[in-house]
Amino acid sequence: MIERLGLSALRRLDPEAAHGIALRALQSGLAAKSGPVTTPRLKTTLAGIALPNPVGLAAGFDKNATAIAPLSRAGFGFIEVGAATPLPQPGNPKPRLFRLTQDRAAINRFGFNNEGAERICARLALRGTGIPVGLNLGANKTSTDRAADFARVMEAARSHVDFATVNVSSPNTEKLRDLQGKAALAGLLEGVIEVRGTTPVFLKIAPDLTEPEIADVAEVAADAGVSAIIATNTTLDRTGLHGPHANEAGGLSGAPLFERSTRVLARLSTLTDIPLVGVGGISSAQDAYAKICAGASAVQLYTALVFGGLSLVTEIAQGLDKLLARDGFETVADAVGSKREDWL
Repeated sequence: MIERLGLSALRRLDPEAAHGIALRALQSGLAAKSGPVTTPRLKTTLAGIALPNPVGLAAGFDKNATAIAPLSRAGFGFIEVGAATPLPQPGNPKPRLFRLTQDRAAINRFGFNNEGAERICARLALRGTGIPVGLNLGANKTSTDRAADFARVMEAARSHVDFATVNVSSPNTEKLRDLQGKAALAGLLEGVIEVRGTTPVFLKIAPDLTEPEIADVAEVAADAGVSAIIATNTTLDRTGLHGPHANEAGGLSGAPLFERSTRVLARLSTLTDIPLVGVGGISSAQDAYAKICAGASAVQLYTALVFGGLSLVTEIAQGLDKLLARDGFETVADAVGSKREDWL
């Protein structure tokens, strides 16, 4: 009841201001939880990383790694912070975050606003033990060599994270998605892999790729030695949206993204043996289970927390455990890809 009242109050505020208040509440311990939800059935691995459960937090919620400890106790099996760029940058002008309540969705055009890799990595270095934590890597808007930016952040973070994600799929930095092209992506990944040490490198892709582009991503990722692919980031599609903010520029996340992102995930799972992380529109245990059955080894959520609160994490993890048991799966890994044909 307290959480519902808090969410109702926050939704009366400007979305970005409400997000800042939510982060400060976490930092102050107002949303304290006991730790990750786990059972023998939920325990799994992602690219060799042991997870207490496969439900993760997507990048963007904790951009500056200021709430790692409380988020690690919120029920998640792993979290991802960032994106971090080499230099601090303010991002795009406000307003840049819009709720689409009727659609259970959001549009953002933040533009990698963050305090910079040095400060973020300093916090990561002090995080202590707990669930796995990854960092989303980004490039500065004014950079003349964005591929080099990713490598710079990777080199700074490699000793302080369990994985790092190359994010070339945000629609909010001009021409960033051009780096998803075959030749450009291969060169970028080569530079990041060269400086990663032993840290697994993930790749986050857009949901708006064509079939040939998805195939190119699978080929380049395998050749580069990418440890996992996150499918997907936000979309530029606006089909069927409602309300005054439906046509705002930026990336759309939330419920309308579910089908599109899951189809990309399923298609990708037929093209590669690289572990996949399913993201986009997850707001229930059934959604998480569908992503896993479509080919995901783990999942991430973010936008659904705006509408359902942090209690949703426990709800999804516990519900997922029951769904796996219902269908006779002894582990998460046993269910991966079991119904991908439904999405092809």
